[in-house]
Amino acid sequence: MRSELYFQSSPWWLLLCLAVGAAYAFALYQRNSGWSQRMNLSLAAFRFLVVSTVCFLLLNPLIRSTQTITEKPKVVLAIDNSESMMVGGRPQLDRALEAANQLRERLTSDDIDVSVQTLGDSLVAGDLKTIPFNQRTTDLSNLLGGIRNAYEGRNLTDVVLISDGIANQGLSPTFGRYNFALHTVGVGDTISKRDIQLKDAVANKIAYLGNQFPIQADVVSYGFQGRSGTVVLRQNGKELSRQTVNFSQAETFQQLTFQAFSNQKGMQHYVVEVLPQDGEFTPRNNRRDVYIDIIDGKEKILLLALSPHPDVKALRSIIEKNQNYELDIRILNGGTAEIPDKVYDLVILHQLPDNQNAGAAVVQRVMQKNTPLLFILGTQSGLQSFNGLNPVVQVVAGGGQTDKVTGRFNPDFRQLNLDAQKLTLLDRLPPMLVPFGDYKLSPGSEVVLWQQVGSVRTSKPLLAINITTPRKAAVLAGEGFWEWRLEEFALTDNQAVVDELIQKVMQLVSIKEDRRKLRVYPIRNEFLAGEKVTFETEMYNDIYEKLFDRPVRLEITNERAVPRSFNYTPTGSNSRFEVSNLPEGVYRFRATASLNGRTETASGEFIVREQQFEAINTTADHMMLRQLAQQTGGRFYNASTLASLADDLVKNKPPGRLSSNEELNELINLRWLFFLIVILISAEWGLRKYHGAY
Repeated sequence: MRSELYFQSSPWWLLLCLAVGAAYAFALYQRNSGWSQRMNLSLAAFRFLVVSTVCFLLLNPLIRSTQTITEKPKVVLAIDNSESMMVGGRPQLDRALEAANQLRERLTSDDIDVSVQTLGDSLVAGDLKTIPFNQRTTDLSNLLGGIRNAYEGRNLTDVVLISDGIANQGLSPTFGRYNFALHTVGVGDTISKRDIQLKDAVANKIAYLGNQFPIQADVVSYGFQGRSGTVVLRQNGKELSRQTVNFSQAETFQQLTFQAFSNQKGMQHYVVEVLPQDGEFTPRNNRRDVYIDIIDGKEKILLLALSPHPDVKALRSIIEKNQNYELDIRILNGGTAEIPDKVYDLVILHQLPDNQNAGAAVVQRVMQKNTPLLFILGTQSGLQSFNGLNPVVQVVAGGGQTDKVTGRFNPDFRQLNLDAQKLTLLDRLPPMLVPFGDYKLSPGSEVVLWQQVGSVRTSKPLLAINITTPRKAAVLAGEGFWEWRLEEFALTDNQAVVDELIQKVMQLVSIKEDRRKLRVYPIRNEFLAGEKVTFETEMYNDIYEKLFDRPVRLEITNERAVPRSFNYTPTGSNSRFEVSNLPEGVYRFRATASLNGRTETASGEFIVREQQFEAINTTADHMMLRQLAQQTGGRFYNASTLASLADDLVKNKPPGRLSSNEELNELINLRWLFFLIVILISAEWGLRKYHGAY
């Protein structure tokens, strides 16, 4: 390390500092008969040094320190520790790892830093043969990209990738750019195996109780030409259906479709399996699991309109986009309408109640139940009756006058996750017809859209909701939003903004409020085998304040009705609970806790999926490894020639890289100067006191 002193002012000021120190010492220590001349000179020297040093520090000099470091060249051994590496057998893999151990020892002895990196960002310091090859996916691009980022700015010269070249996650590593030479070591067998694979099994995630639904299976065979196989569909160990597939060529791809029937509610587990053949390489890739949520009916919506109107058709198009909705449309005929005897989740009243009270009886029938409502006003709406029925807004108008307004999004509305930038499109849409008059919001109501007349912004609501009352309700105070959809399509070739706005308002109004005191739920509906299943816990008192430190009993049951029980206590700092080592399948859970003197329960279900990525492709891809090495200036090796890699790396060993670190600091920040001044002052004071002076 080298240090240099810099002055921020003229160095001639240093002479003044010395003069001040000398003058101070001379004035204080003229000849004194109390002690010897030698002692007097010593005390004067102490005072001279202290005062001169303090004056010098007041000049605020700087000190520049330069440190030069020699950084050794670095080599990283990147090892693909996925399950597919075990296909060729552990003995073959151990031979490659033993050669890699020798490579590491050889490079270390030649003054090269060597580190080992595996999938999952884990570092290995000991014997490489202790690495467990248990990763269920292979993302070589992420592995190499992580090494590049971790060693950025360091003297990384070479990376040695030991892999079978099978990448089933992320981008192909050949698309990456690397600032180091990448040498690849190929392991595994590049010859295709005689095998039958179930590449995929596809089905809808949701089906409805009592309906049929398809399950599609993709079957691939290698080397079984002239033979046939059997594909079976099972549920809970019971065979539901089977089909025969013929392998006409050496490599065959076929699609089969099974029709299943949903007769049980909840998450259902189906298994599609190709029965193993004699001589097949592995049966691990012959099976696929399919999980389908069977729900009992859709959310039911009643659209009740005074008369035919383009808005009715627009609403129908919006609602039918969501397969979870079931829509009934009823148009009044002579003031009456046949309403099915159903329990509806939402009722939409288009221009009802009307100004002639023709539909009063029908509206009264709808209002008998506490069903959420969406009112859509128009030129035929009866505002006096409307004011008495809705809890959202009161409209005082007279003479049947109307106004043409556009919508302006209220940025203070936070109940829905709406994109304010997208909703600026409303400024370019045709105006709606709304009743002209005074609008007064009811307590608890929130405005989604304000009315805007031309370029004039008003404080009148165009779309408002109230979800604080026993009956949730929303009001769209105008007709003609069918023109919004047409104009949006003309401008953007889609109808996403208007449709999303209406859909989300209907969902917010119709959603059933969760008033449970105990809520236990997994953070996701699906987990992967080997992953921890995490539960979130919420507990409330009678006024819905959060509670903690209450014991919870959690019981998890698998498809065979085998229970596992757990006890835990959520706290304010940790309200989660984790369960490990659950095999794949459908699980149902039930949680109980004693809150406020009562036993509260929560239940639900989740899925644990088995990953089979490593079993789908078992043929090593050394061609990709050769291409990767060629792109980065490296070379391709196999396990038997790995010793020559050490010779090549040592022969082409780059020199260590010199790097310097320069720091510029104020001299006054050096601690040793402070202690030096304290020591000098203490020594002077001690000598004076010892000789009888103060």
